[in-house]
Amino acid sequence: MLLLLCLSCFLCSVLTTDSLATGDDPLLRRYREGEKLNYLMTGVNENWHYQIQADGVVKKDANGTFFEEYGWSHLISDKEKVDLPPASINFRQQLSLEPSRNPSIPNLRQVDPRLIGPITDLLTFYTDLWLAEKTGKLTHAGDHFYFSHGNANSWADDNSVLIGEDAIDFDLTLAKVDRTKNTATLIVHHVPPEKSKLDLPAEWMRKPIADTTNNWVQVQKTRNGGYLAAVGKETFDVSMVLSLEDGKILSGSLENSVRTVERDCMDAALTNCSEPRTHAIGRHVEISLQH
Repeated sequence: MLLLLCLSCFLCSVLTTDSLATGDDPLLRRYREGEKLNYLMTGVNENWHYQIQADGVVKKDANGTFFEEYGWSHLISDKEKVDLPPASINFRQQLSLEPSRNPSIPNLRQVDPRLIGPITDLLTFYTDLWLAEKTGKLTHAGDHFYFSHGNANSWADDNSVLIGEDAIDFDLTLAKVDRTKNTATLIVHHVPPEKSKLDLPAEWMRKPIADTTNNWVQVQKTRNGGYLAAVGKETFDVSMVLSLEDGKILSGSLENSVRTVERDCMDAALTNCSEPRTHAIGRHVEISLQH
C-alpha cells in the first residue's frame, strides 16, 4: 500500500499575528540569502527501502521573505538507482520557516509517485518547526505546547490516489537545549484529535477501528479498474535537532504508524466491497544535513 503523509497547510487560519515568536527564541531561523543546504533522506515504508537527496538554496520572494528551494535527485529504490523523468528532475519545492510565509502543498501531479512521500515528509519536518517557531511558546528546555487542529490535510494527487487525508493535533515539546553543542531538540507528537473533521466517503468507514475516532483515510485506483479503500488511526512522532546558531535543521527522524481496515471495492461509492481486512503500516524516515 502506498502511504503518503502531509501535515496541516492551513495552520495560518488559526494562528494570529499575536502568536508570532518574539524575544530569545532558540528555534528562530536566521536566513542568509544564497546559503545552500543538502539533505540526505532515508526511509522505510513497509517493505520499500529508499534513499534520496534534497538540494536547496535560500532565496527571497517578491516581498523580501526568505524561503528554501529544493530539487530532488539521486533516488535509490530498494538498492537500485532510479533515473527520474525530466518533470521530476526539474521540480522545485519551496519551504520556509518564516512565520509570515505559510506552509503549502506543492503540485504533486507533475512528479514521479515515488517522490510524493519524500516531498510531503520534508514538508512535515518544516511544518512542525514552523508551528513551534510561530507560536513562540517553546523557549526553554521542557517547555510544552498542545495545538488542537483537527482539520483534514490532503495528499491526493487525483491520479493514483483519489482520496488521501489525515487529521491530527500537535503535541510539541522543546526537549533539550545544549549550549555546549549549540543545538536544540524538538519533539512533536501527532495524535488523533478528539473530533476529526475528515469527510469519510462511505458509512463503513465511520466505525472506529481503535480507541479513537478514525483520523486517516485513503482511496486508490487499482489496476483492475476498482478501488482500494482504507480507513484507520494514524499516529507518528517527529524529532529534530536544530542549530542554535541559525535555526536550521541538522537532523530529524519520523516514526509513523497507521492501523487500518481496508476493502477492495468495485464502485466509486465504496459500497460494493470485499470483506474488511486489517492492515498495519509502519514507516521510518530520517534526514541529515550534509556538510
